[in-house]
Amino acid sequence: MLKLPDFTASFLKLSVANVLSNLLVPLAGVIDTAFLGHLPELHALGGVAIATILFNYLYWTFGFLRMGTTGLTAQVAAQGDASKEQLWLLLLRNGAIAFALGSLILLLQLPLRNLGFSLLNADADVRASGMDFFRGCIWGAPATLLNFVLLGWFLGRAQGRRVLVLSAIANGTNIVLNYALIVQLQWAAFGAGLATAASQSVMLGVGLAMVWVEFRAEFRLGKTEDVRRQGVKALRSQFWQPAAFRRLFQLNRDILIRTFALVTAFSLFMNFSAALGTELLAANALLIQAVSLAAYFIDGIAFSTETFAGRFWAGRQLQDLRSLLTFGLLLSFALGVGFAMAFILLPGLFRLLTHHASVLAEVRRFRFWLLPVMSIASIAYFLDGYFLGLTAGRVLRNSSLLAAGVFFLPLALLAQHLASAAILWLALVGLMLGRALTLALALRKPLPPRAA
Repeated sequence: MLKLPDFTASFLKLSVANVLSNLLVPLAGVIDTAFLGHLPELHALGGVAIATILFNYLYWTFGFLRMGTTGLTAQVAAQGDASKEQLWLLLLRNGAIAFALGSLILLLQLPLRNLGFSLLNADADVRASGMDFFRGCIWGAPATLLNFVLLGWFLGRAQGRRVLVLSAIANGTNIVLNYALIVQLQWAAFGAGLATAASQSVMLGVGLAMVWVEFRAEFRLGKTEDVRRQGVKALRSQFWQPAAFRRLFQLNRDILIRTFALVTAFSLFMNFSAALGTELLAANALLIQAVSLAAYFIDGIAFSTETFAGRFWAGRQLQDLRSLLTFGLLLSFALGVGFAMAFILLPGLFRLLTHHASVLAEVRRFRFWLLPVMSIASIAYFLDGYFLGLTAGRVLRNSSLLAAGVFFLPLALLAQHLASAAILWLALVGLMLGRALTLALALRKPLPPRAA
């Protein structure tokens, strides 16, 4: 009989909170898709699909703001009370980077929009809807990147309940605003974009309120005036340290490259889908929603793995680290296969997202690709979380570059040349297989040094 690790209960508790939190993200996306998919014309759904490609670049390229923050926070938090000041400095420094990057995106929104849409394949109506979505969604850039940092900081400290509350607020707001702006005001793609931006801003406001309450408790309650002033002054004096920022940039550089490579692969998948017709683009958008739903479940496990891997590695609990690897892999793989089979055996689920018969026919044709994609991806997603917890950015960078450049790109280009949707899905399988294989091979190498 398999003996469960001692940390199983706390790991599963955090994972459940993460899964519930993550579920709200695809739920909001599914509802967005359903609102748009039931409009009389398909161009709004297609437009949001291609505009999302740009936002994947703009936002998830900077996903290191969450990923790097989680791993570092977990390692620092494992050092106990003596590390509290460093935890606050980590939040403040990464928050400053996020705000600067988000503001830069806002300032450069016109050239970014023009360049982005010039590279995308889409009909004129689809392109116009995509630009409408962009015009609304771009205003949430600073809030979105700052939210990455807040989520990473909370996750690194195993505060899954806070992450769940923030996700519920953001996605609940998004759903309500989508109904108001898409259905009631008939703003279609622009309304969807504006709702997304507004929901991120609401989430940021609540998150900052949580941080402020904790900050006041940390530096004010139960302390004399002199001690309070010294604590705040220490944070202010240590905030701007070039060496500290340099270490952050060195760690996050590899995670940025990793994310950019993966976003590029998924963007090419959707862009090549657009070149094969509006119906296929819409169908692939629905199937990717199914992949996203499974991914958010598995990422709930991966996020907990980041926290526990960082904690175990910082505390040199190598036996627990090995147990985490085995337990998490089995759990993630079971989820991936289970979700794939559910969508394959119950294709009627996609009727909740659209009533267009031509789109549903394409979904039925290609739904079987969900099994290899989801099952292999479950391994890759989990191992991503494991190496993120170890802050092994170089391993993640090399894995993603090989997966995107060697396993995905040749097949994707062949699919475009032959106008083959089947080969395009095979390319996506290749991407997941490349990630899983290269990360699995990296497990055989010595563990990376702990971040300073």
